[in-house]
Formats: sequence, structure tokens, C-alpha cells
Amino acid sequence: MSLLQIQNLSVAFGGNTVVDDVSLTVAPGEKLALVGESGSGKTVTALSVLRLNQDAQYRGRILFEGQDLLQKPESAMRAVRGKDVAMIFQEPMTALNPLFTIGNQIAEVLMLHEGLSAKHAALQAVALLEKTGIPEPARRALSYPHQLSGGQRQRAMIAMALACRPKLLIADEPTTALDVTIQVQILELLNQLQREENMAVLMISHDLNLVSHFADRVGVMEKGRLVEMAPTRELFANPREAYTRKLLNSRPQRMVQKAPADGNALLQAHGVRCVFDTRRGWFKKTPFVAVDTVDVQLRPHETLGIVGESGSGKSTLGMALLRLSSARVDGRIVFDNQPVSDMSSGQVRPLRAKMQVVFQDPFASLSPRRTVEQIVGEGLALHQPGLGKEELRAAVASALEEVGLTAAMMTRYPHEFSGGQRQRIAIARALVLKPELLLLDEPTSALDVSVQMQVLHLLAELQRKYGLAYIFISHDLAVIRAMAHRVLVMKDGKVVESGTAEEVLSQPRQEYTRRLLAAAQYASLPAA
Repeated sequence: MSLLQIQNLSVAFGGNTVVDDVSLTVAPGEKLALVGESGSGKTVTALSVLRLNQDAQYRGRILFEGQDLLQKPESAMRAVRGKDVAMIFQEPMTALNPLFTIGNQIAEVLMLHEGLSAKHAALQAVALLEKTGIPEPARRALSYPHQLSGGQRQRAMIAMALACRPKLLIADEPTTALDVTIQVQILELLNQLQREENMAVLMISHDLNLVSHFADRVGVMEKGRLVEMAPTRELFANPREAYTRKLLNSRPQRMVQKAPADGNALLQAHGVRCVFDTRRGWFKKTPFVAVDTVDVQLRPHETLGIVGESGSGKSTLGMALLRLSSARVDGRIVFDNQPVSDMSSGQVRPLRAKMQVVFQDPFASLSPRRTVEQIVGEGLALHQPGLGKEELRAAVASALEEVGLTAAMMTRYPHEFSGGQRQRIAIARALVLKPELLLLDEPTSALDVSVQMQVLHLLAELQRKYGLAYIFISHDLAVIRAMAHRVLVMKDGKVVESGTAEEVLSQPRQEYTRRLLAAAQYASLPAA
């Protein structure tokens, strides 16, 4: 008998159907993955099991151990959530309460569903954190979410989900935005815990690489419909649907042209060192070296890839090179033959038009209260105040068309666009100033595979067309292999290896680099 049966499920919001006639089953102890592009309906389908879609209209049946969850009163659903069916959400920083310690949040679940006393719940919370591999679990139980790394927060979410030994675990993008080594650790942890508890897992992901190593069966969703379902090995070897084949073929391929062998450097940095002052008590401060004596050189038409685990200093280095870091920065930085490291903030400001940033999360970096026209045109109005209203509008329209959007979108707001479209808007905001250097900080990590490919093709084409120089920060080595001419590998604030992309990624000299590549290889698609 199936543990979970979804029969002819349709979900609508305000008359718009986003999940259309979906049927699937999950057996006890089975690992089923739902994959598809953003907006395909996979997360809405999973959230429907716990009736967590706000203001949704449901049709069909969701049977859990033979009982229809859609017919249960809300009080009965509260007893199901967290006890029989638990969920790991995509972004633990927003799913965890910032006002309570990790230990308190896990203990709350145990006290509510298991009836444990506060003392016993606290001890069990520490044991759960230890089981998920968090170092110093007793101390970490007293930490708040912002005091943990991304991987530790995800482990804390897993500990909370497993507190009551659920029969079904729903994992919604559990490894998104984590670096490759942490991704592998989280995946192996889920596998181990699933085996120990004989727990069924419904995984939602756009990452086909990880799904191929985790799931027993895979369902593919497109535009709200389940278009294909098959055992994992069979689906990856012989996909029936054209849409599935498109997803499988969306792996990054080498896209950039060979950079010129000579030419003057656009950016040169020597001995860059970034130091943060961390507080120890009320008055004492301790210096923390985030980047330690790094040299960088970048020419027009060239992409420098910076890779490393979370906390390696790669983003701090990128921000320091553009004089955007809040750290104390030592060393010499020369951009376009001008010593920006010796300039005041006011002196650097005119150069901002030539060096722009595209951030990891476009939804967070675009103002929700401004239209696309205002967002893209803001920098232009600041750096070219002499432009008239119509000239400004024409420049914004041209920038949007350059990135594959239309002028008709200028009156819309960021929440009205998909993730890939929002990233295109962020790129248009940077391009409208006609920069010479773009810092790309994890620009594709939160995008599904096909949209990621679109954005990478766009960036490669813009580099060919305008001779842009890129600093490309990423934990995804497949993306770096596709986009970078040269690579810096960072660990604990230091550069442990550097060279051409082919040298570093094909013949690494350092053990740390080999470990990163091994983790990426684990997360690569199996051979067809």
C-alpha cells in the first residue's frame, strides 16, 4: 500500500490553475524527486500535501495512509504537520525564526508533538543536532540562525524536520545556493537518515545532477502537469518526452571565446588584504582576516573565475576590488590605470559607471517599490544627469532589449517576473551604464538549469559584443568551466591555486582543488 497517493490534484489561485490533474504515489521508504523549471508547479504540489498554499483552491484527493488530507479540519492538519509529514524548506534563513535559538526551535516541535518536558526536549534537540553532524552541538543549540553558516542552518532544519521521526519528509530544494562540498554532505546525510528511519522522501529540485544520485524515481513537471515519471536510471538514460530531454541537455558547455593573449590590464591588484573587526564583549575587538594577500590581474574580454567553499573569502575579495567592502582593505588596486585604493569614496564615485555588480539574488537586489524603468534608469540618471526624460527612457528600453526583454515591461515591478527575468533586469541595470567590468556574484546559483543556460549564453554574447571583463564568483564548477578563462581557487582567505581554467580544472595541483572537483564530479550527471 502506498504511503502517499495524490489523485487528480489540481491547485488554483484566484482562478488561475497552477497544478493541473497531477497523480503520483510514494511508497514507504521510497525516494521520489519532482523536477522541472521554475513555475512548473512542483513546489505547489509538495506544499499541497500539508495544505500550506495560502488562498489555494484544491480539487482531487491527497491520501496519506488512506486518509484524505484535503478533507481534514485544520486542527487535524496541525497534528500531521511536523509529526507524520515534515518539511525542509528551500531557504532556512527565512524558515527559521530569527528571535529564537536553534535549540529552542527544535525543542518546541518535541514539546508540541511528543509531549516532552522542556528539559528533555532541550537534551533531545542537542542529540538531533549531533546526529546531523553539526560540530559542538550543545553550543550550537544556543546559537541564533544568523550565527550559523548556510550548511549548518540546513542541518538544523533537517534536525527539526526529523525530530518526531516522520514517515514522509518533503525536501524543497534542500541544497540550493550551497557550495558543492556542502551539497554532497547534505545529500549523504539525507541518504543516511532515510535508511536509518526507513523514511519516505519527496524531494523537489531543479538540480538534475543531485537528483540522479538520490532518487529512486523521478517525476518531471512542465506548466503544472506531470509529463513523465520513471525510475531514475531509466529516465536519465532514455527520456521519452522532449521537455525532459531539454532539461537533461541544459548542462553548461564551454561558451567563451579565447581571450586576447596580450593587451593592457584593466584591473590589477597586489597584496589585497581584508580585515573585519569582530566584537568580543562590550569593548574588545578582535581582527578577522577574511582575505589574505591576494594578487589579481584582469584584461578586457577576459573572465576571471573565483571558486571556493562558503567562507573562503571569494565574495569579500570581489567587493574589495570594486571598493564596495565594509572591511578594512590594504594593498594596491589599480582600475583603468587609476589607483582606486588610494582614492576617497568621492573620487571613486565617477568610476562606478565603469564597474558594476550583478548579485546572487535578483529579488533581494531589486527594489520591490520601483518599476523596471526606475530600477534600470537610476544609475543612468545619477551618472548622466544631463539626459532628458525621453533620452533616459530610450536608453532603458535599449538596455532591456539587449538582455532579451521588451520595452513594454518597463512599467512592471520585480515581483511580476520570473527568477530568470529578474536576473536579466539586474544585468540590464548594470549594462545601461556601458561598464568595462562586471562583478558577477553567484548570478545563476538560484536559477533552474534551462534558465541558467539562457543567462550564461547572454553573458557570453555580451562579452563578445562589448569586450567586457568579468569577475565570476561561483561555487558551481561546471559554470566556471563554461565561462572562465582563468581561475583562482580560494580557501580560508588565501589563494591556494591559480592558472588557466583548463590547467586548474583538468590538472589541479592542490589537494583542496581536487576535493572540490571530486565533490562536483559526484554531483555530475551519470553517463547516458
